[in-house]
Amino acid sequence: MRAGVHSCIMRITTLLLAFGTITQLQAQVRVAHVLVALCDNEHQGIVKVPAGIGNGQKPSTNLYWGAGYGVKTHFTRSAEWISVPCAPPSAPHILDRAIWRHRDSLVYLVADAYDGRNIREATEDLLRAASGAMPEQIEVDGRMIMAGGAAQLIGYVGHDGLMDFALDARFNGAPAPERRTIILACMSKHYFAPHLRATGADPLLWTTGLMAPEAYTLKAALNAWVAREDDLVVRERAAAAYDKYQHCGINGARRLLVTGW
Repeated sequence: MRAGVHSCIMRITTLLLAFGTITQLQAQVRVAHVLVALCDNEHQGIVKVPAGIGNGQKPSTNLYWGAGYGVKTHFTRSAEWISVPCAPPSAPHILDRAIWRHRDSLVYLVADAYDGRNIREATEDLLRAASGAMPEQIEVDGRMIMAGGAAQLIGYVGHDGLMDFALDARFNGAPAPERRTIILACMSKHYFAPHLRATGADPLLWTTGLMAPEAYTLKAALNAWVAREDDLVVRERAAAAYDKYQHCGINGARRLLVTGW
């Protein structure tokens, strides 16, 4: 009897230890979820770009997705991020989805390409996710990761739609659990700040002026975030990358890309 009880206790202990290991592993997983509003000459108030990269219904060649410095192309070519298979998005206005795992850590990047006609939906979804709403469970690499409003970092890349339209809704959220945001769009601090404050999220990186929201800035910022660098280091890495490709001068890049309120 005692031997049976002892064996039972040992099995329970083993299961508890295994569960603790799994729980600890899940706690180490972090997710960044970035919404990309495809560049769209016809449906967005932008300076027109060549037609091949300004078709907001064709992600494969779009300036912010499939072009050389688009999110999907740039991260797929990156040495730091490994592309992993994923199911296609279910929403009809999200035309493509890509997921990468960071080479040296349990960090996943989920990126969604929004039809350029649906930039309002992309803007609203950014703020919903920043408020902690729209959590999404995704199976990848044989494990479940939590994206959307359950991600630790929520990002946006594209034209600043708030320069063209106003939002009536208020996206209220609590500051815990912590959610950071990266908003790479023209003058995003000015236009997004009133909406973002209500969400409870904290701005890690956004802009004070006009910018080209190409993926090298996002990648530099994410690499620093993955390494748990200080916010000012994240901003400095992003500014250095922007200057490298845009040749605007490091001081100009620092004035453009800022962190915090």
